[in-house]
Amino acid sequence: MLVFAASDKGGTGRSVTSANLAYHRALAGDDVCYLDFDFGSPTAAAVFDVSHARRASEDRGLHTYLEGGVSEPFRIDVWSETEHPVLRNRPPGAGRLVLMPGDLSGGEFATTEDNLRLCVDLLLRLNSEFEIIVVDLSAGRSYAVDMVLAATSQREMRGVEARWLVFHRWTHQHVAAAANLVFGKRGIVAGGKDRGHDEDALRNVVRFVRAAVPDPESPLWSQVSATQSAWMRECDADLKRLASAQGIGYSQVLGSVPLEPVLQWREQLITDEDVLDSQIANRETWEALSELAGRLTDDKYWEQP
Repeated sequence: MLVFAASDKGGTGRSVTSANLAYHRALAGDDVCYLDFDFGSPTAAAVFDVSHARRASEDRGLHTYLEGGVSEPFRIDVWSETEHPVLRNRPPGAGRLVLMPGDLSGGEFATTEDNLRLCVDLLLRLNSEFEIIVVDLSAGRSYAVDMVLAATSQREMRGVEARWLVFHRWTHQHVAAAANLVFGKRGIVAGGKDRGHDEDALRNVVRFVRAAVPDPESPLWSQVSATQSAWMRECDADLKRLASAQGIGYSQVLGSVPLEPVLQWREQLITDEDVLDSQIANRETWEALSELAGRLTDDKYWEQP
């Protein structure tokens, strides 16, 4: 299954959340491949703590592959090459966790027939090798989004299951921007239709992920004043009304990730050691990520209301 991770803006938590979802699926036993298609700013290697391998991938990453510079993009076995001390001990029963990074000096580029064909070939081969392929896309209606819309519309790709996650923070600006990215005149649905996708079918495989969502009931906010608490609840209710009006209400949301102090300071994988031993991360965050990872392939969360 292909899972495309998109967002209208940077800073939504798209990359760090999708990397954590890939990690949770690998922990559950799936073979997972993570493609860094964030051509403008490929940062997934830092999230997986494989910065040394990222340097070694220069001129062999996804940019170079898609531009025809190498016959195969560089691969990183996260379990064996990460610098993260917890991740270096691959848990029993865990599946493969492979990263294909972008080039450090890469940048956005328009889709041509040549790199479209290379993209299709890569996705087909990876789909036969891995259970889950997470494709982290550049923010906005980017060249990366255009490329995968074109790739998945090709005849040979029509039997490959693909789902879209659109990430946004829980603010007025981000809610409106996420809805526009998908449903706007130049959004994902319209762009997919222009490339031969069935409009309804494409709509049906898009779900939204709310990131960095403050919970007024959590201990994190227990010390705020009564006035602040009431204001937070009012904002939360207002945002729920806005999301519903924009077509991205509860039935279209795959899940939410609570505001997590660790992720505000450092984009990283949240491990059970962070929750149970060092206790720097909240259990609610771990549980939310685990639930989201499970829902990726649970069809009941992808049925239309």
